[in-house]
Amino acid sequence: MNGGAPEALLDAAIAWRDQDPDAETRAELTTLVDAASAGSESAIAELRSRFDSRLVFGTAGLRGELAAGPNRMNRVLVTQAAAGLAAYLVEHFDSPSIVIGYDGRKNSSIFAQDTAEIMAGAGVRAILLPRMLPTPVLAFAVRHFDVSAGVMVTASHNPPNDNGYKVYLGGASHGSQIVSPADAEIEAHISKVATERTLDSLPRSAEYATADDAVVEEYIRRTVELAPATAAPLSYVYTAMHGVGLEVARRVFLAAGFAEPVLVATQVQPDPAFPTVAFPNPEEPGAMDLAYATATEAGAQLIIANDPDADRLAVAVPDSAEASGWRRLSGNEVGTLLGWRAAEKLSRTGRIGALAASVVSSPALRFIAARYDLPYSDTLTGFKWVSRVDDLAYGYEEALGYLVDPDKVRDKDGISAALDFLALVSELESAGSNLAEHQARFDAEFGAFASSQVSVRVTDTSVIGSTMARLRQTPPTVLGSLAVTSIDDFVNGLDDFAPSDILRISLQGGSRVIVRPSGTEPKLKVYIDAAVAEGPARLRRAAAQTIVDELEQAVRVLVA
Repeated sequence: MNGGAPEALLDAAIAWRDQDPDAETRAELTTLVDAASAGSESAIAELRSRFDSRLVFGTAGLRGELAAGPNRMNRVLVTQAAAGLAAYLVEHFDSPSIVIGYDGRKNSSIFAQDTAEIMAGAGVRAILLPRMLPTPVLAFAVRHFDVSAGVMVTASHNPPNDNGYKVYLGGASHGSQIVSPADAEIEAHISKVATERTLDSLPRSAEYATADDAVVEEYIRRTVELAPATAAPLSYVYTAMHGVGLEVARRVFLAAGFAEPVLVATQVQPDPAFPTVAFPNPEEPGAMDLAYATATEAGAQLIIANDPDADRLAVAVPDSAEASGWRRLSGNEVGTLLGWRAAEKLSRTGRIGALAASVVSSPALRFIAARYDLPYSDTLTGFKWVSRVDDLAYGYEEALGYLVDPDKVRDKDGISAALDFLALVSELESAGSNLAEHQARFDAEFGAFASSQVSVRVTDTSVIGSTMARLRQTPPTVLGSLAVTSIDDFVNGLDDFAPSDILRISLQGGSRVIVRPSGTEPKLKVYIDAAVAEGPARLRRAAAQTIVDELEQAVRVLVA
């Protein structure tokens, strides 16, 4: 023992510090080691938090807080991850290659350059995108360059002090994100690097290529093809949520014939501090308040919002019933309308293509597929599953993720989805209609679907596991006034689904509640869905919402 601090813990921290090329995290560890050596309990606890475990490379890649140590995101961890991924690519591809992109978060460009140098040093042909760009451009680049893999350095919509490392695979995966068993195989290589090599022993090379703007131009050209030849004039607000979406999104909108967007001036430029929002996620309360104020002042018809890496899309419409004068459409509302639009396009062209949604998304898309005689698939949560559906024509997940052009990318794309939604509204305007009337026609044809979500954010992640265990041990028999008719547990796999920590509770009348831990944040998520297909069409939506409101109250008690 050394002043109360275990020697092994101090040795691990010192060894990590001594190979760390980042002056900021080296100084951070020096301060912690000195304090722990002097007996500081808080410093010892902090070192344990950072060194008793490490971030595991999974199907979401890596994501975590920026700080020193193996259980945080930093240059040592990212370099080890890059070396492990390089070893995997060398093992699985005859001529391994990779394209690397990055967003505007702190250290994103540094992590991307480290990755390029490690890849080149390992004999993997590496291409670095020319500057910070949206995730959809990187996903497109994997297919565009026909490479073995892609890495996007981003934490998407996570809190400001997070960063992440998302991996795509080419070849048989066609540019989709990694799934099992690739994640475990990559993690095994990373562990081998971490235990057997120091950073200075890993070969690096500056012999990597930097892509020019041609890849961006081609992404824009392919995306613009989604829009009609002419567009009715629209006044709309755009926010990039302090991320990297503005340049590419604006160029897409203008090239498609739409007017200049009205910009939320304080949110359009990349800023890793995300100063105007508590969480840079359009789903979070307050995140779109500035967009609402801007749109009200401009008299806009619509709000388009991307999250910081622009793979998600949020849409808001005027609504006098809301205090802000605006209502953000749910992911299910946008996803259903775009899914109906996709089915209509397929019907007009005579093409047969599959529709798909994550299992926690609204069942509405299944009804659309049935009406148009199209194949449909439910998938596990995450676009790594949605994008792999055979003959996919359209896919979405309720967490604001939409894939409207799977021939171009195999991941959610908030820019192409935004253009598709603008085109929908434009076409309705040209026909003398609007979104409200369009939604009413949907309700009449398919029934009205309502949904809600309850998210329980925790500081102690063990609470999530204990809540799931409690629900399995003592499952509910009634929620609100509705009896539980069945419960599907995905923990050991179900039908064609791989094992997953999901409970699906079916209720009297066809409503349902799904409970699962978030895959990217310390949250327990509960998804609530109800549908009403009987009675006057104009009353169906309110009736479905009444059921959802009742279930939401019951759910909050259930997971408290």
